[in-house]
Amino acid sequence: MTASRGRTGRPPLTEERKAEIRLEIARAAVELFVEQGVAATTGEQIGQAVGVSARTVWRYFPSKESCVRPLFTAGIDVIAAFLRDWRTGQPLEEAFDQALTDELRLTPGPGYTTVGALIRLTWTEPGLRAVWLQSYDEAEPAFARALAERAGLPADDLRPAIQAAVLNAALRAAVEHYARRTADTDQAPATAEAELAATMRSALAVAAQGLA
Repeated sequence: MTASRGRTGRPPLTEERKAEIRLEIARAAVELFVEQGVAATTGEQIGQAVGVSARTVWRYFPSKESCVRPLFTAGIDVIAAFLRDWRTGQPLEEAFDQALTDELRLTPGPGYTTVGALIRLTWTEPGLRAVWLQSYDEAEPAFARALAERAGLPADDLRPAIQAAVLNAALRAAVEHYARRTADTDQAPATAEAELAATMRSALAVAAQGLA
């Protein structure tokens, strides 16, 4: 009787490790895009920066532009969670104070000045722009569900959908405003973080006037 052979080779990656690899690829892609441009960056270069093959890069992402997607979508769950916990009568920007801090620190790697440069690239690179806008398309229904849950409304109610659209637009406008303002400046990391957070709080204060 022949003994059955066990599985050989490397054990399968956990979902946590896969997420880590996606972030590593995203950070490397951002640095290369900002340093040398999107057109000049190859999958091989992104992989080399992380220590993986180009084949591995394409296993996780369909295109080099989509490699930055994890950095664009990292804060969706954080913001949705704070929307659900937002207390009646509490200023929105106050409720989001810790949420914004958490979001800004979710994906350490490229500095905030580098992220600002990446946002500016989305204005001239159609592939990156598509990924940037898609991340907000994904965020809006998540925010709407959180607001509906907070208010005890059906998930398909129009009111939280409109509120989520207002909030989503405010957050995007804030980040793009920050990117424009810092285009010609060389900020220290702490200064960049503080300015981005302040800009987002200001946008939330304006948006809250229509969300009360």
